[in-house]
Amino acid sequence: MSDIRLEARDLAVEFTSRGGDVAVALDGADLTVKTGEIVALVGESGSGKTTLARALTGLQRPARGQVLLDGEPLGYTGKALKAFRRRVQMVLQDPAGALNPRHTVYDSVAEGLRLHGLSRHDPDGRSEEQQVADALSSAGLRPPERLFLRYPHELSGGQRQRVLIAGALALRPDLLIADEPVSSLDASIRGEILALLLRLRSELGLGVLVVTHDLGLAWNIADRTAVMYLGRIVEAGPTEEVLAAPQHPYTQALLSVVPEIERLEPVVLEGEVPDPTHIPSGCRFHPRCPALASGLAAAAGVEDDCHRVPLPVLPASEGHRSACHLVAAQKGTTRV
Repeated sequence: MSDIRLEARDLAVEFTSRGGDVAVALDGADLTVKTGEIVALVGESGSGKTTLARALTGLQRPARGQVLLDGEPLGYTGKALKAFRRRVQMVLQDPAGALNPRHTVYDSVAEGLRLHGLSRHDPDGRSEEQQVADALSSAGLRPPERLFLRYPHELSGGQRQRVLIAGALALRPDLLIADEPVSSLDASIRGEILALLLRLRSELGLGVLVVTHDLGLAWNIADRTAVMYLGRIVEAGPTEEVLAAPQHPYTQALLSVVPEIERLEPVVLEGEVPDPTHIPSGCRFHPRCPALASGLAAAAGVEDDCHRVPLPVLPASEGHRSACHLVAAQKGTTRV
Protein backbone atom coordinates (compact mmCIF):
# COMPACT_ATOMS: atom_id res chain seq x y z
CA MET A 1 0.00 0.00 0.00
CA SER A 2 1.43 3.38 -0.99
CA ASP A 3 1.27 6.27 1.45
CA ILE A 4 -2.22 7.78 1.52
CA ARG A 5 -2.67 11.08 3.29
CA LEU A 6 -5.74 12.38 5.06
CA GLU A 7 -5.47 16.11 5.63
CA ALA A 8 -7.37 18.81 7.45
CA ARG A 9 -6.57 22.28 6.14
CA ASP A 10 -7.73 25.29 8.14
CA LEU A 11 -10.89 23.50 9.28
CA ALA A 12 -13.48 25.56 11.12
CA VAL A 13 -16.74 24.26 12.54
CA GLU A 14 -19.40 26.43 14.14
CA PHE A 15 -22.66 25.68 15.89
CA THR A 16 -25.46 28.19 16.47
CA SER A 17 -27.54 27.92 19.62
CA ARG A 18 -31.25 28.58 19.81
CA GLY A 19 -30.45 31.98 21.25
CA GLY A 20 -28.31 32.83 18.24
CA ASP A 21 -24.90 32.50 19.91
CA VAL A 22 -22.21 31.00 17.68
CA ALA A 23 -19.99 28.38 19.31
CA VAL A 24 -16.66 27.92 17.53
CA ALA A 25 -15.82 24.23 17.93
CA LEU A 26 -12.92 24.33 15.45
CA ASP A 27 -11.14 27.52 14.48
CA GLY A 28 -8.49 26.67 11.93
CA ALA A 29 -7.22 23.12 12.48
CA ASP A 30 -4.44 21.65 10.33
CA LEU A 31 -3.63 17.96 10.69
CA THR A 32 -2.21 15.16 8.55
CA VAL A 33 -2.52 11.39 9.00
CA LYS A 34 -0.99 8.95 6.57
CA THR A 35 -1.09 5.20 6.13
CA GLY A 36 1.43 3.31 8.21
CA GLU A 37 1.43 5.73 11.15
CA ILE A 38 -0.51 6.31 14.35
CA VAL A 39 -1.30 9.89 15.31
CA ALA A 40 -2.72 10.81 18.72
CA LEU A 41 -5.00 13.82 19.03
CA VAL A 42 -5.08 14.81 22.70
CA GLY A 43 -6.66 17.46 24.90
CA GLU A 44 -9.27 18.08 27.56
CA SER A 45 -12.99 17.55 27.03
CA GLY A 46 -14.33 20.47 25.03
CA SER A 47 -11.08 21.07 23.17
CA GLY A 48 -12.55 20.12 19.77
CA LYS A 49 -11.00 16.67 19.32
CA THR A 50 -14.18 14.78 18.48
CA THR A 51 -15.44 17.60 16.24
CA LEU A 52 -12.20 17.40 14.25
CA ALA A 53 -12.53 13.62 14.02
CA ARG A 54 -16.12 13.93 12.77
CA ALA A 55 -15.07 16.52 10.20
CA LEU A 56 -12.28 14.24 8.98
CA THR A 57 -14.80 11.46 8.31
CA GLY A 58 -17.36 13.70 6.61
CA LEU A 59 -19.81 13.45 9.50
CA GLN A 60 -19.52 17.17 10.14
CA ARG A 61 -19.34 19.65 7.30
CA PRO A 62 -16.92 22.52 8.04
CA ALA A 63 -17.79 26.17 7.85
CA ARG A 64 -14.32 26.83 6.43
CA GLY A 65 -11.37 24.82 5.19
CA GLN A 66 -11.04 21.46 3.48
CA VAL A 67 -10.66 17.76 4.14
CA LEU A 68 -8.47 16.06 1.54
CA LEU A 69 -7.67 12.42 0.85
CA ASP A 70 -4.59 11.98 -1.31
CA GLY A 71 -4.87 15.60 -2.33
CA GLU A 72 -8.49 15.31 -3.47
CA PRO A 73 -11.04 17.44 -1.59
CA LEU A 74 -13.82 15.55 0.17
CA GLY A 75 -17.05 15.79 -1.78
CA TYR A 76 -20.25 15.92 0.23
CA THR A 77 -22.53 14.48 -2.46
CA GLY A 78 -23.89 10.96 -2.03
CA LYS A 79 -21.51 8.89 -4.17
CA ALA A 80 -18.38 10.88 -3.36
CA LEU A 81 -19.05 10.82 0.39
CA LYS A 82 -19.87 7.11 0.31
CA ALA A 83 -16.60 6.30 -1.49
CA PHE A 84 -14.65 8.45 0.97
CA ARG A 85 -16.19 6.78 4.02
CA ARG A 86 -15.30 3.36 2.71
CA ARG A 87 -11.64 4.40 2.77
CA VAL A 88 -11.76 6.37 6.04
CA GLN A 89 -13.63 4.54 8.79
CA MET A 90 -14.50 5.80 12.26
CA VAL A 91 -14.58 3.61 15.37
CA LEU A 92 -16.89 5.23 17.89
CA GLN A 93 -16.18 5.77 21.58
CA ASP A 94 -18.97 3.75 23.21
CA PRO A 95 -19.36 0.23 21.80
CA ALA A 96 -22.40 -0.43 23.98
CA GLY A 97 -24.19 2.51 22.39
CA ALA A 98 -22.75 2.13 18.89
CA LEU A 99 -23.85 -1.50 18.42
CA ASN A 100 -27.53 -2.11 17.74
CA PRO A 101 -28.70 -4.36 20.60
CA ARG A 102 -31.09 -6.15 18.21
CA HIS A 103 -28.38 -7.04 15.70
CA THR A 104 -26.17 -10.08 16.00
CA VAL A 105 -22.42 -9.75 15.73
CA TYR A 106 -22.66 -11.10 12.19
CA ASP A 107 -25.17 -8.47 11.10
CA SER A 108 -23.28 -5.67 12.83
CA VAL A 109 -20.13 -6.46 10.86
CA ALA A 110 -21.98 -7.22 7.62
CA GLU A 111 -23.94 -3.96 7.71
CA GLY A 112 -21.16 -1.90 6.14
CA LEU A 113 -20.51 -4.55 3.49
CA ARG A 114 -24.15 -4.46 2.46
CA LEU A 115 -24.29 -0.66 2.46
CA HIS A 116 -21.27 -0.43 0.16
CA GLY A 117 -22.34 -3.28 -2.10
CA LEU A 118 -19.46 -5.56 -1.11
CA SER A 119 -21.57 -8.47 0.08
CA ARG A 120 -21.97 -9.71 -3.47
CA HIS A 121 -19.08 -7.95 -5.17
CA ASP A 122 -15.98 -8.54 -3.10
CA PRO A 123 -12.84 -7.85 -5.22
CA ASP A 124 -11.38 -11.18 -4.06
CA GLY A 125 -14.56 -13.13 -4.69
CA ARG A 126 -15.22 -13.94 -1.03
CA SER A 127 -18.72 -14.59 0.21
CA GLU A 128 -20.29 -12.22 2.72
CA GLU A 129 -19.81 -14.84 5.43
CA GLN A 130 -16.11 -15.15 4.65
CA GLN A 131 -15.65 -11.38 4.66
CA VAL A 132 -17.31 -11.13 8.08
CA ALA A 133 -15.20 -13.99 9.41
CA ASP A 134 -11.99 -12.44 8.08
CA ALA A 135 -12.83 -9.06 9.64
CA LEU A 136 -13.56 -10.60 13.04
CA SER A 137 -10.34 -12.60 12.86
CA SER A 138 -8.35 -9.47 11.99
CA ALA A 139 -9.87 -7.80 15.06
CA GLY A 140 -8.66 -10.67 17.24
CA LEU A 141 -11.98 -12.52 17.63
CA ARG A 142 -11.19 -16.17 16.87
CA PRO A 143 -12.73 -18.48 15.93
CA PRO A 144 -15.13 -15.92 14.46
CA GLU A 145 -17.98 -18.33 13.77
CA ARG A 146 -18.61 -18.73 17.50
CA LEU A 147 -19.63 -15.08 17.69
CA PHE A 148 -21.83 -14.85 14.60
CA LEU A 149 -25.13 -15.29 16.43
CA ARG A 150 -24.29 -13.51 19.65
CA TYR A 151 -25.79 -10.18 20.64
CA PRO A 152 -23.92 -7.20 22.15
CA HIS A 153 -25.21 -7.85 25.68
CA GLU A 154 -23.60 -11.31 25.56
CA LEU A 155 -20.14 -9.86 24.94
CA SER A 156 -17.52 -8.31 27.19
CA GLY A 157 -16.56 -4.67 26.76
CA GLY A 158 -13.37 -5.65 24.98
CA GLN A 159 -15.23 -7.96 22.62
CA ARG A 160 -17.73 -5.23 21.76
CA GLN A 161 -14.89 -2.84 20.97
CA ARG A 162 -13.32 -5.48 18.71
CA VAL A 163 -16.64 -5.97 16.92
CA LEU A 164 -16.75 -2.25 16.16
CA ILE A 165 -13.21 -2.43 14.82
CA ALA A 166 -14.13 -5.51 12.77
CA GLY A 167 -17.04 -3.63 11.21
CA ALA A 168 -14.59 -0.97 10.07
CA LEU A 169 -11.99 -3.48 8.87
CA ALA A 170 -14.55 -5.34 6.78
CA LEU A 171 -14.47 -2.46 4.29
CA ARG A 172 -10.68 -2.63 3.98
CA PRO A 173 -10.16 1.06 4.75
CA ASP A 174 -6.92 2.96 4.32
CA LEU A 175 -7.31 4.85 7.59
CA LEU A 176 -9.11 4.42 10.90
CA ILE A 177 -10.21 7.21 13.21
CA ALA A 178 -10.72 5.85 16.72
CA ASP A 179 -12.52 8.16 19.16
CA GLU A 180 -11.46 7.30 22.74
CA PRO A 181 -11.17 3.60 21.80
CA VAL A 182 -10.27 2.36 25.29
CA SER A 183 -11.79 4.92 27.65
CA SER A 184 -14.57 2.59 28.80
CA LEU A 185 -12.40 -0.52 29.18
CA ASP A 186 -10.58 -2.07 32.11
CA ALA A 187 -6.82 -1.54 32.24
CA SER A 188 -6.02 -5.12 31.21
CA ILE A 189 -8.28 -4.89 28.15
CA ARG A 190 -6.96 -1.44 27.21
CA GLY A 191 -3.55 -2.92 26.54
CA GLU A 192 -5.03 -5.57 24.28
CA ILE A 193 -6.90 -3.02 22.15
CA LEU A 194 -3.83 -0.81 21.85
CA ALA A 195 -1.76 -3.83 20.84
CA LEU A 196 -4.41 -4.61 18.22
CA LEU A 197 -4.14 -1.10 16.73
CA LEU A 198 -0.35 -1.46 16.57
CA ARG A 199 -0.72 -4.82 14.85
CA LEU A 200 -3.19 -3.44 12.29
CA ARG A 201 -0.73 -0.67 11.48
CA SER A 202 2.09 -3.18 11.11
CA GLU A 203 0.27 -5.94 9.20
CA LEU A 204 -2.22 -3.98 7.11
CA GLY A 205 -0.38 -0.68 6.77
CA LEU A 206 -3.35 1.23 8.17
CA GLY A 207 -3.08 4.80 9.30
CA VAL A 208 -4.80 5.44 12.64
CA LEU A 209 -5.88 8.68 14.28
CA VAL A 210 -6.50 8.02 17.97
CA VAL A 211 -8.59 10.68 19.71
CA THR A 212 -7.92 10.64 23.43
CA HIS A 213 -7.62 12.72 26.59
CA ASP A 214 -4.96 10.29 27.85
CA LEU A 215 -1.38 11.38 27.12
CA GLY A 216 -0.14 8.11 28.60
CA LEU A 217 -1.94 6.31 25.76
CA ALA A 218 -0.27 8.60 23.23
CA TRP A 219 3.10 7.87 24.82
CA ASN A 220 2.59 4.12 24.36
CA ILE A 221 1.16 3.99 20.86
CA ALA A 222 1.55 7.12 18.73
CA ASP A 223 4.23 8.05 16.21
CA ARG A 224 3.09 11.68 16.27
CA THR A 225 1.02 13.65 18.74
CA ALA A 226 -1.11 16.77 18.28
CA VAL A 227 -2.39 18.69 21.31
CA MET A 228 -5.70 20.60 21.00
CA TYR A 229 -7.06 23.48 23.02
CA LEU A 230 -10.28 25.36 22.35
CA GLY A 231 -10.58 24.44 18.68
CA ARG A 232 -6.94 24.73 17.68
CA ILE A 233 -3.87 22.50 17.67
CA VAL A 234 -1.37 24.24 19.95
CA GLU A 235 1.53 21.77 19.78
CA ALA A 236 2.39 18.93 17.42
CA GLY A 237 5.32 16.77 16.42
CA PRO A 238 6.94 13.36 16.94
CA THR A 239 5.58 11.84 20.13
CA GLU A 240 8.98 11.35 21.74
CA GLU A 241 9.67 15.08 21.29
CA VAL A 242 6.26 16.45 22.25
CA LEU A 243 5.94 14.31 25.37
CA ALA A 244 9.58 14.18 26.43
CA ALA A 245 10.22 17.87 25.83
CA PRO A 246 6.86 19.68 25.80
CA GLN A 247 7.06 23.33 24.75
CA HIS A 248 3.57 24.72 25.25
CA PRO A 249 2.50 25.44 28.86
CA TYR A 250 -0.77 23.60 28.20
CA THR A 251 1.03 20.43 27.11
CA GLN A 252 3.34 20.71 30.12
CA ALA A 253 0.34 20.96 32.44
CA LEU A 254 -1.38 17.95 30.90
CA LEU A 255 1.80 15.89 31.10
CA SER A 256 2.50 16.82 34.70
CA VAL A 257 -0.37 14.64 35.94
CA VAL A 258 0.44 11.58 33.80
CA PRO A 259 1.72 8.80 36.12
CA GLU A 260 4.35 7.71 33.57
CA ILE A 261 5.92 11.19 33.67
CA GLU A 262 7.50 11.49 37.11
CA ARG A 263 10.01 14.28 36.50
CA LEU A 264 7.44 17.09 36.24
CA GLU A 265 5.89 18.89 39.18
CA PRO A 266 2.08 18.58 39.05
CA VAL A 267 0.41 21.64 37.54
CA VAL A 268 -3.21 22.32 38.42
CA LEU A 269 -4.92 24.31 35.68
CA GLU A 270 -7.30 26.90 37.04
CA GLY A 271 -10.86 26.96 35.72
CA GLU A 272 -12.38 25.10 32.79
CA VAL A 273 -11.94 25.30 29.02
CA PRO A 274 -13.61 28.63 28.11
CA ASP A 275 -17.04 28.86 26.53
CA PRO A 276 -16.53 28.47 22.75
CA THR A 277 -19.04 31.27 22.18
CA HIS A 278 -16.56 33.65 23.82
CA ILE A 279 -13.04 32.84 22.63
CA PRO A 280 -10.46 34.80 24.69
CA SER A 281 -8.48 37.49 22.92
CA GLY A 282 -4.80 36.99 22.18
CA CYS A 283 -3.64 33.49 23.09
CA ARG A 284 -6.81 31.57 23.87
CA PHE A 285 -5.02 29.72 26.69
CA HIS A 286 -3.92 32.88 28.50
CA PRO A 287 -6.72 32.94 31.15
CA ARG A 288 -5.43 29.60 32.49
CA CYS A 289 -1.74 29.77 31.55
CA PRO A 290 0.65 28.90 34.42
CA ALA A 291 3.53 30.68 32.62
CA LEU A 292 1.52 33.90 32.55
CA ALA A 293 0.39 33.56 36.16
CA SER A 294 3.93 32.85 37.40
CA GLY A 295 5.46 35.88 35.69
CA LEU A 296 7.50 33.93 33.13
CA ALA A 297 5.67 35.60 30.23
CA ALA A 298 6.23 39.05 31.73
CA ALA A 299 9.94 38.31 32.23
CA ALA A 300 10.18 37.33 28.57
CA GLY A 301 8.42 40.53 27.52
CA VAL A 302 5.37 38.83 25.98
CA GLU A 303 2.70 39.31 28.64
CA ASP A 304 0.86 41.93 26.58
CA ASP A 305 1.08 39.74 23.47
CA CYS A 306 -0.43 36.83 25.40
CA HIS A 307 -3.45 38.98 26.23
CA ARG A 308 -3.87 40.80 22.94
CA VAL A 309 -2.05 39.30 19.94
CA PRO A 310 -3.77 36.32 18.27
CA LEU A 311 -1.58 33.38 17.31
CA PRO A 312 -1.69 32.03 13.74
CA VAL A 313 -2.95 28.53 12.98
CA LEU A 314 -0.23 25.98 13.68
CA PRO A 315 0.58 24.37 10.32
CA ALA A 316 0.74 20.63 9.87
CA SER A 317 4.41 19.75 9.54
CA GLU A 318 6.82 16.94 10.27
CA GLY A 319 8.76 18.89 12.89
CA HIS A 320 8.01 19.76 16.51
CA ARG A 321 6.13 23.08 16.67
CA SER A 322 3.97 24.97 19.13
CA ALA A 323 1.75 28.05 19.03
CA CYS A 324 2.91 30.11 22.00
CA HIS A 325 4.26 33.66 22.37
CA LEU A 326 6.56 32.61 25.22
CA VAL A 327 8.08 29.71 23.28
CA ALA A 328 8.65 31.99 20.28
CA ALA A 329 10.37 34.58 22.49
CA GLN A 330 12.58 31.94 24.10
CA LYS A 331 13.62 30.67 20.69
CA GLY A 332 14.02 34.15 19.28
CA THR A 333 11.65 33.38 16.42
CA THR A 334 8.46 34.86 15.02
CA ARG A 335 5.21 34.14 16.83
CA VAL A 336 4.24 30.67 15.53
